[in-house]
Amino acid sequence: MHRYIALPRYTISQTDFVRFCVIASLSLSSIFISSLALAKDIHTITPQLFYFPIIYAAYFYRSRGIYVAGACAIAYQSVAYYYIFPDMFSMGYATAQSVLFICVAAVVSYFTERLTTSEGRYRSIFENSNIGIVFFNHDTLSIILANGHLAKKLGYSRNDLGKMTVSELFFSRDDLRRFLKLIGSPNGSTVMETRFVTKAGDPFWVSLSRGDPSGNLVSFSVIDINQQKLTLQTATTHSTQNRLLMETAPTGMVIIRNSRIIRTNPSFTAFSGYRIDELVGKDPVTLVHPDDRKVFGDIISRSAGKTQVLGNPEFRFITKSGGTKPATLFFTPIMETGTSSVLITLVDISERESLKEQIRQDNERRRGVIANVAHELRTPLQPIIGYLDMLTQAPEEFGISKETQKILGRCLQSADRERRIINQMIDFSVIDSGKLPMDYSVFSVTDLLKNIINASGYSMKAYIDCELPSDLTFMGDAHKISIVVDSILSNAINYSTPPRKVSIIYHHSSDDTYHRLAIRDNGIGITEAQLDEIFEPFQLADSDQLSRKYERIGLSLSIAKKYIQMHGGYISVDSVVNQGSTFTIHIPKIPHEEMITPESFELWL
Repeated sequence: MHRYIALPRYTISQTDFVRFCVIASLSLSSIFISSLALAKDIHTITPQLFYFPIIYAAYFYRSRGIYVAGACAIAYQSVAYYYIFPDMFSMGYATAQSVLFICVAAVVSYFTERLTTSEGRYRSIFENSNIGIVFFNHDTLSIILANGHLAKKLGYSRNDLGKMTVSELFFSRDDLRRFLKLIGSPNGSTVMETRFVTKAGDPFWVSLSRGDPSGNLVSFSVIDINQQKLTLQTATTHSTQNRLLMETAPTGMVIIRNSRIIRTNPSFTAFSGYRIDELVGKDPVTLVHPDDRKVFGDIISRSAGKTQVLGNPEFRFITKSGGTKPATLFFTPIMETGTSSVLITLVDISERESLKEQIRQDNERRRGVIANVAHELRTPLQPIIGYLDMLTQAPEEFGISKETQKILGRCLQSADRERRIINQMIDFSVIDSGKLPMDYSVFSVTDLLKNIINASGYSMKAYIDCELPSDLTFMGDAHKISIVVDSILSNAINYSTPPRKVSIIYHHSSDDTYHRLAIRDNGIGITEAQLDEIFEPFQLADSDQLSRKYERIGLSLSIAKKYIQMHGGYISVDSVVNQGSTFTIHIPKIPHEEMITPESFELWL
């Protein structure tokens, strides 16, 4: 830090003040000695004395040094003329010396400026470089100079590095020996990867580049590759662990990238009958039964993104021998060698076929019990609702007070809720039996949404933003799809937080085989663990609280899922806790032929 001296009109640093005193002293001394020498008729050393203040001033102040040289030239010429006049030859020599003063000052200033600029440039590069730079003595290996970047990376200070030798930087003796071999071989490689040791004693991967030695002075640059090496080691470890897991897993595993199999395990080869070399590079869709290929391919394409596929779908695979084997699949997006891929885990369920009949019979009995119980409950409930409705609509005729009317109103609400629950149970048992007919037609999605919103008064409960073409039409069972949309829309509004906002968006592309209708809310969201449960019967995201708060028993989404599956589609969910959820209904644009009648197909055309 510079210290300053305050003068009446100026402020000057102590360094400049000292230099000014030195220049003035040298100049006055030169004038005095020159005067004395000329008075004694000594002419040999007088001009050279002035070079001391001139060179000193030109080195430190460049352009100002020329002014000093001019002043010295005038002083010398004046003194010389005084003593040697009228000797014209000596006067001409004195004039030439004066001119030489200025020329020398100009040359010194020029080269000093060039040297200072170059030195400043190299010092700036050295100090601000993003790589470490080290200069050391070849014989003693002592570090002469190291920049701050290396010191920061290793946790040392620059003073610490200045007291160390190069050998202390290396993590192991083997690394040091390889480095000494590198700097001792003039024709060998100039780059090596090695490990330095940090101040804390940890290894730190670097890439060293040797510079050309200058006498005993050797330099090398240090590039930080520690994170790169650690990432590579971690990836290698994970890859080894994943490979070991695949090789020993009892379930089949297949990794797919760009619609091609890149790796599989012995369990899957045993399941499919193919060898590993026959499977690698094969399109996995070709291994699936023709009737399942469209849905299988669509799920693979979505699994490469972030959309959660609900449930664990079952598909039929064609083995090498031509047989058919069913399996449950789990789709997981992964990164394989730094590239997005899909891991398919396959569970062989062929042994479960023998149990299907027993399961079917159990389901039939369960559906029968549910249907019978629901009908038995609904029969006596109907007159109760009728009488309660009659009493609340005309209380004066029956002499009912206002307080009693409020109590009867609550009873009517509870009874109506029970009726809706019973109806849902009946609907679910009918759907589960697979005997529910489909009534296909072409209908306007915009009109369907308007009817649902107006009938349920949703626009009074939340702001609903519809982003879909006004002429959008679906081909399907309009009544069942309206129930699906109503269920999801009701949940979106009930679970949203004020200010409630629900968006209905239609996603479409020319090559897409599905209609995709998304309903997005700003509600409480659903956790990853709950995503697979919300479509199961009698399941809620938080059944202890939400069933009471929103008066739900968890059947509406189960019914919605069944209705969409009957259309050959599916429902997917994206959700972030405390931010909201997006339920997307995927319905085929062209239904399967066995699902529709010729009349409805002609209407769609």
